[in-house]
Amino acid sequence: MQSSQLTKQRVALVIQYLGTRFYGWQRQPHHRSVQEEIEKILSTVEQRTVTLHGAGRTDTGVHAAAQVAHFDALGSIPAHRWAAVLNSRLPEDILIRASALVEPEWHARFSASWRRYRYTIYTDARPNLFVKPYSWHYYHAPLDESMIQEALSPLIGKHHLAAFHRANSGRSHSWVDVQAAECYRNEPFIHIEIQANGFLYGMVRLLVGMLVQVGRGELHPKHFTELWVNQRREEVKYAAPAKGLCLLRVGYPNSPFPPEVWFDTQPKFLLPQLTG
Repeated sequence: MQSSQLTKQRVALVIQYLGTRFYGWQRQPHHRSVQEEIEKILSTVEQRTVTLHGAGRTDTGVHAAAQVAHFDALGSIPAHRWAAVLNSRLPEDILIRASALVEPEWHARFSASWRRYRYTIYTDARPNLFVKPYSWHYYHAPLDESMIQEALSPLIGKHHLAAFHRANSGRSHSWVDVQAAECYRNEPFIHIEIQANGFLYGMVRLLVGMLVQVGRGELHPKHFTELWVNQRREEVKYAAPAKGLCLLRVGYPNSPFPPEVWFDTQPKFLLPQLTG
């Protein structure tokens, strides 16, 4: 078939991946990335170079329960079939949850209104092999989740968060509109979830690293707030390990995916337990 006869269609994907063996989402020379793994298959199937655009760029070792990306297809494969086509070829640490046709101007990154991350801390002194890849095993001191929540609450709103921004990220500003920030216990886990319009490089891991100091009583919630209000970056000395962080979901004003796509995206043992 001649290329002039092919109809271009924009396809959106919901992607899950275990970040353990990846140097992050973004393609980079000489290192394994999620973007490149998927692009290689797309390019092979389409028999041309295909670029995949993600909603966010997760760092080395960070997981995703529902990353969103898009690409432009020229072949005859229907949009809803791309999930199956990719899953039959992808390595075991990447899975396409769903694929859908979107409008030509829709963009995985720029059409998104928010991203939500969850950080998981495993507090049981007994190690657990099945939990280890997805959490920070922190049992050295008890953590008070109510104190962590007290420190988190003032973050809600639009703030200049340069104190929790790693250097040399290339971002031109450090304003973040935080829409939700919560800490809750789900024995033997403590979860910290943050939803915002976007995130600075290394932001969540730096936040959690300092919030643990709050939870163990080493840093008062008021002093935590002063770190970012007064831009005291030099005092932000702790970053939580990457393996406990997961991109939980990306939100859109009009999601191209049905609601059930977002359900049950994480291991059951990491989900809050229902009571009653």
